[in-house]
Amino acid sequence: MKLLFAHGWGFDRHFWDALIALLPEWEHAIDDRGYFGTPHMPGIDGPCLAVTHSFGTMRVLTDPPPGLVGLVAINGFERFTALPGKPGVAVRVVDRMLRRFESDPRAVLAEFRKACGSDEPFGEINPEPLRADLLRLRDAQAPSPKVPVAVLQGGQDPILPADMRAAVFAGSDVHRIDHEAGGHLLPLENPELCAQAVRGAVGALA
Repeated sequence: MKLLFAHGWGFDRHFWDALIALLPEWEHAIDDRGYFGTPHMPGIDGPCLAVTHSFGTMRVLTDPPPGLVGLVAINGFERFTALPGKPGVAVRVVDRMLRRFESDPRAVLAEFRKACGSDEPFGEINPEPLRADLLRLRDAQAPSPKVPVAVLQGGQDPILPADMRAAVFAGSDVHRIDHEAGGHLLPLENPELCAQAVRGAVGALA
């Protein structure tokens, strides 16, 4: 079993460093969307469990590896913005980010990361994939998962509304874990809890 890690919007492969250090018993494949440099999509042979954060969940569901057998979606969702009858983030929020992104992409990214709970500095950015994925966050809907899903959400998440968190993956084969004190960056805030969720998901597949 291999673990495939997919980060969310505005972060990179190093987002997973603390969690990966707690999971040495499995081989790791770590993608990078290229927001800060060269993108990387690792080749996956054989069965894998995807461990995703936020927008990374949409990315994996939209283009799943052939051997995908399960998903641990941390602060994850299949759609970001709200639709009639489907809760989510207001479209106007992403539209505002897109308008400002044209003139000052770095400031938009810094404000988003701060809103998530991260004041960590970051290097030079690659605006193209960042803008392309903002559009996906506004408009796209990922397919429903065809594999078992463990959903780990933070009860104090400043990015995802409570009704959206409660409704993600409705109707799918889902095991829900709610961390009442957690925010939007659970792999950084509480990597031990995330590692426990990954081990539980692997065990459930046995």
